[in-house]
Amino acid sequence: MSISQAQYIIDANGNKTAVILTIEQYEQLLEDIHDLAIVAERQQEQPISFEKMKRFCQRS
Repeated sequence: MSISQAQYIIDANGNKTAVILTIEQYEQLLEDIHDLAIVAERQQEQPISFEKMKRFCQRS
């Protein structure tokens, strides 16, 4: 994602106070946040081997 299209709103002192993104950028950020939340939720899960996953998928 390119942030080069982002526009900033600044206050009287020249401090950035807000950002304007395209809808596509905003939606991508939401998707990224969702993905990170899933990773955080699953962080404590025990991994399974590739072989076990293959066997599981063959049954489905």
